[in-house]
Amino acid sequence: MKLLYFAWLREKVGMADEQVPLPAGVTTVAGLLDWLDGRGGGHAAALKDRSAVRVAVNQEYVGPDAAVADGDEVALFPPVTGG
Repeated sequence: MKLLYFAWLREKVGMADEQVPLPAGVTTVAGLLDWLDGRGGGHAAALKDRSAVRVAVNQEYVGPDAAVADGDEVALFPPVTGG
């Protein structure tokens, strides 16, 4: 699975992207965020306030109950506003 980090999430995590195998037992976005948070460090700092994090799986906005699978592209970014 490819993870992409944008804006301040990238700064906190310390990288723009990374490849990780789908963690055992992780089947949803919420589970993936829990796993990332559990890695500690920048990941935990970036996910401290989950209400400020949006997720897209394979370039489609999704909620916490959305399924994730090995080979997916998962993007994490702050809320997007227009003007």
